[in-house]
Amino acid sequence: MRIESEIRQRLELAFQPTRLEVVNESHRHAGHAGDDGSGESHFAVLIRAETLAAMGRVARHRAVHKALGDVTTRVHALAIDAG
Repeated sequence: MRIESEIRQRLELAFQPTRLEVVNESHRHAGHAGDDGSGESHFAVLIRAETLAAMGRVARHRAVHKALGDVTTRVHALAIDAG
């Protein structure tokens, strides 16, 4: 399974978001540090969910990281906009 799909699937299952965008930004980092050549090294996530809205910023990020589990160890960078 592609990492982008796995991110989407795990976040949908964990939070039932009202809005979810998962953007693969790896092409913008080609040849830079962390680019492993897989085309799946850098991602940006925008997620809106009722569960997350009740949390503080740090708690939201921790919840997203927990939901993603080992996916976060397989990417170089993950930008999160959660609320």
